[in-house]
Amino acid sequence: MGLAVRYNADTNEIDVPHTTRVGTKRYLAPEVLSDALYTSDFEAFKRADMYSLGLVFWEVASRCAANNSSVVPEYGLPYHELVSPDPAIEEMRKVVCGDGARPGLPNHWTADRTLSQMGKLMTECWYENPNSRLTALRVKKTMSTMAAAVAPSANTSSGQERKFHETV
Repeated sequence: MGLAVRYNADTNEIDVPHTTRVGTKRYLAPEVLSDALYTSDFEAFKRADMYSLGLVFWEVASRCAANNSSVVPEYGLPYHELVSPDPAIEEMRKVVCGDGARPGLPNHWTADRTLSQMGKLMTECWYENPNSRLTALRVKKTMSTMAAAVAPSANTSSGQERKFHETV
């Protein structure tokens, strides 16, 4: 998600830009912020992207109303309560690497099955150790399972569905 590299499977080579600190600073993985990304391993780039994807999931989920509530939380960027509006790399490094901070999961998510599962999913994308993060395939399978679980109720014209469409 900003760490665009070209990988040639025939030669097993990675075309890496001169700096790996590209993209939006808020979404950079800890290993990118701390200059510890292993740039000769293509999988390292994918693991860094999974961290960023977890932040995108948080950003989307944090705007969802839970349990038939019509109240949609106010928008906030990841780490908005911990860093300045346009944080420097050093500021993000301190918060993410030094303090080990991650965006908070609202308490009301625990009462909503889907948001609770999304919270678990995104938390597993944010592990400090890149090798412990979920893979893209695991995220896809988990989200497919989640979607299948809510699919029967999505086909009905419930009040919750109407509230969703009215807020969009």
